[in-house]
Amino acid sequence: MTSSSASSVSARPHALAAYGWDEHWAAEFAPYAAEGLLPGRVVRVDRGQCDVMTEDGVIRADTAFVTPHDPLRVICTGDWAAVEAAGNPRYVKAYLPRRTAFVRSTSSQRSEGQILAANVDHAVIAVSLTVEPDLGRIERFLALAWESGAQPLVVLTKADLVPDPDTLAYLVRDVETTAPGVQVLPVSSHTGEGTDVLAAIVSGGTSVLLGTSGAGKSTLANALLGEDVMDVQATREVDGKGRHTTTTRNLLALPGGGVLIDTPGLRGVGLFDAEAGVGQVFSEIEDHAADCRFHDCAHEAEPGCAVLAAVADGSLPERRLESYRKLLRENQRIVAKTDARLRAELHRDWRLKAAQGRANYAAKRGGRA
Repeated sequence: MTSSSASSVSARPHALAAYGWDEHWAAEFAPYAAEGLLPGRVVRVDRGQCDVMTEDGVIRADTAFVTPHDPLRVICTGDWAAVEAAGNPRYVKAYLPRRTAFVRSTSSQRSEGQILAANVDHAVIAVSLTVEPDLGRIERFLALAWESGAQPLVVLTKADLVPDPDTLAYLVRDVETTAPGVQVLPVSSHTGEGTDVLAAIVSGGTSVLLGTSGAGKSTLANALLGEDVMDVQATREVDGKGRHTTTTRNLLALPGGGVLIDTPGLRGVGLFDAEAGVGQVFSEIEDHAADCRFHDCAHEAEPGCAVLAAVADGSLPERRLESYRKLLRENQRIVAKTDARLRAELHRDWRLKAAQGRANYAAKRGGRA
């Protein structure tokens, strides 16, 4: 082979480049390449097996070697895997360290984490405009998105159902106050409004599409794909809710570049060790908190609380503060179930508050117990 032909081969894009393969992943995979394993990206997982996109196309592989007891370490859609080059069945022998991971808590009493998608650059939160947006639920999605390491984006779907431009602008501003530092984009898959902007955003990397059933995720995915790949079902007119159309998480290459992970509708959006994500969602509250008189101010009734002062003068909506408190409490409970030290600290705080409450009650009664 001549030097010119060799250089042209080396300059040729990797067969998996459309799925996000780059020099970083090549370096991470080098030890597995030396063992004769094939690289591939997991595009679907179900029942102990997964579909993996490799240089040779999609192969079906068994995940028995990468099924630990920790649910956060199971293989997931979006992972980069090391797969056997031959065999029947083939096995995934390992997966590469994740850049990012979108995790929520499960509904089980054990408060385990469930990983929804791996190696995601953009978290696209779909919110239907068939009903008034649930700001509290949006804040939950945003907290998980920020915690994952991905850049969130809120997409207000079915914008054509809000024909009045002033009403639509009001809804966008309302969500923007809930999502500081996050782009809020009204989109209509029916008219095409906003889909070109969204396509440009998701063309750079891996995006995960999140939202409740009926949010229009599958319709939006079809618009981005340019064809009807995902099944679509109608939503109820009463509450805008829909049945689950997508039942598994699927990774799909987009014609304009980038890949998209479509997910089933999420009924529950439980936090899982997402304190930093909560802080990012409520960044204006934490900015105010820096000016509180006490560094450990709980923003309840302490003197010199800058957060309460902001609520009093109207610069901070009381709803935001209540939502902030609620998510922090929920996150603390989840973490405490798996962190013995934090659990002990919470119990100590509860005992101190109970003792203080008894003392205050006694003082109100004139010192009588």
